[in-house]
Amino acid sequence: MSETRPPLPPFTRETATQKVRGAEDGWNSCNPERVSLVYTPDSRWRNRSEFVTGRAEIVAFLTRKWAKELDYRLIKELFAFTENRIAVRFAYEWHDDSGNWFRSYGNENWEFAENGLMQQRYASINDLPIRDSERKYHWDRSGPRPADHPGLSDLGL
Repeated sequence: MSETRPPLPPFTRETATQKVRGAEDGWNSCNPERVSLVYTPDSRWRNRSEFVTGRAEIVAFLTRKWAKELDYRLIKELFAFTENRIAVRFAYEWHDDSGNWFRSYGNENWEFAENGLMQQRYASINDLPIRDSERKYHWDRSGPRPADHPGLSDLGL
């Protein structure tokens, strides 16, 4: 079976931006199975201090993540790109089961196979406690970030 996930490398600014927004929309679904399908079956990750290999481990990781990080909302922004690599900066807001809010900031480096599936993902992330009044992401959780919602640079993040 030959899976493909357009846009395919080599990337242009336009196609790299499409890839980033597609990833943002997928992660905002908080659906581990859906998200796992954009990665190669043997994809390798480093997420903070955790190492993940393959789709089954990706699903398990994301299931644990979104059980802890409630009301998760994410914005990703293209930072740089080359032929089959994209660098992204991101910030997401979430709260724990005690109602404590956080904004998590980070950077990701992505490498893609020829078929457009991500084969490597390296993420560095820091968490900042915030007050409810400091939240900047307020769109409806039932869908992706609205097209007219400000991005990271627009929000000063």
